[in-house]
Amino acid sequence: MASVVFLRGVNVGGHKTFKPSAFVKELAHLDAVNVGAAGTFVVRKSIGKEKLRAEILRRLPFAPEIMICPASDLLQLAAEDFQDELAGKDVRRFITILAKRPGKLPRLPIREPDSDQWQVKVVAVSALFALSLWRRIGKRLIYPNEVVEKHFAIPATTRNWNTISALCEILRTP
Repeated sequence: MASVVFLRGVNVGGHKTFKPSAFVKELAHLDAVNVGAAGTFVVRKSIGKEKLRAEILRRLPFAPEIMICPASDLLQLAAEDFQDELAGKDVRRFITILAKRPGKLPRLPIREPDSDQWQVKVVAVSALFALSLWRRIGKRLIYPNEVVEKHFAIPATTRNWNTISALCEILRTP
């Protein structure tokens, strides 16, 4: 079964930098495909989570937090109705991948700030994924990852819905 890998906090602000396109060449034996510069990969070859984690850590010059999920979980998420949830020109969809399943879910939706002028609105949780909406209001920008980590108390990493769509297209292509 294929897996999807999300690295947390890499290639941001000059810290934990690497070249994802070169990195996937080192994982060619796993039929790895890079998506973007944020440390997001599809691994088409079936490999256990811990073995895959070890492969990644052995090849990077730093030890990032790694979230690995089965491809089927991501494809199932994409099939859900989130795409239409309050979608609009000024609203962007994000998926936050949690390091582990939350024990107890906070009350949803979560709004930051908690008003009609929210910038981040966490609307649902499905398996290891927190689904959120983001809009730019005011000067201080709030990013979905900080809201999810604050309310769930679990390390996480966030990707735009466009990245999730690109991953699903790769997974659907033989």
